[in-house]
Amino acid sequence: MSTASRVLNSEWTKITSVRSTLWTLVTALVVTVGLSALICGFTNAQWDQLSAQERATFDPTYISFSGMGLGQLAMIAFGVLVVSGEYSTGMIRSSLAAVPQRGVLMVCKVTVAVLLVLVVSMVISLSSFLVGQALLGEHRAQLGDPGVLRAVVGGGLYMTLMALFSMGLTFVLRSPLLAFAILMPFFFLVSNILGGVEATKKVAQYLPDQAGSRVMEVVATTGDRPYGPWGGIAIMLLWVAAALVAGYGVLRTRDA
Repeated sequence: MSTASRVLNSEWTKITSVRSTLWTLVTALVVTVGLSALICGFTNAQWDQLSAQERATFDPTYISFSGMGLGQLAMIAFGVLVVSGEYSTGMIRSSLAAVPQRGVLMVCKVTVAVLLVLVVSMVISLSSFLVGQALLGEHRAQLGDPGVLRAVVGGGLYMTLMALFSMGLTFVLRSPLLAFAILMPFFFLVSNILGGVEATKKVAQYLPDQAGSRVMEVVATTGDRPYGPWGGIAIMLLWVAAALVAGYGVLRTRDA
C-alpha cells in the first residue's frame, strides 16, 4: 500500500471516529431541509397575500434552499473541527511525525473530508428541493425545468466549498475558537450587513457566500451582479484556493 493510501485510510478513520464532526453533517441536513420546508410551506399558505411584483419574480427553486443560510454554519463547523481537532488535542505532532510530508498530509485530509461533505451536501440540496417543491403545491418547479438541475447541483457544490474554505482558514488559524470567532459572525452577520448597505453592496457581491449562492437562483433577482451562476462559483473557488494555499503555507513553515 502506498503512502498516500495509508494516509487516506488514516484520515478517514480520524473523521469517522469523532462523533462531533459527523453530528455537524447530520445537523446540516436536518437544519437545512427542515427550515427550507418550513419556509416553503409558509410561502404556499401565504401566496394570496403576495404582491404582483413578488409573484412575478418568485423563484420556487431558490426558496427551497432557504435553509442553506443556516445550514451552512454546520458545514463551516465541520470544516473547522476536521482540522482544529488535531491541534487542540496535540495529535498533530503525531500525525506530522508519521507523515513528515506535510503537503501529503494536508491533501489527504482535505480529499477525505471533501468527498464525505460532497455526498452529504448533494443529499441536502436534492432533499431540500424535493421537500420544498412538494410543499409549494401548484407553485412548484420541476427538476427538468430550465436551470433547476443546475441549481440543485450548484447547491451541493456551494455547501461543499463552504466546508473546504473553512478547512483552509483553520489551517491558517490552527485554533477552533479563533476560527469559529471569525467565520461564524462573518457569514451569519457581517456578509449580510455589507450586502445590505448601498456603499458596500458592490464589494460584498464578491464575498464567497454571496457569489457562490448565485448558482442556486433560477429566476435572477440580482441583475446588477456582473457574473452568472457559474461565474459566482468560480469566484468562490478562488476564495477557497486562496484559503488552502495560505493554509499550506502555514502548515509547511510553522512547527506543530
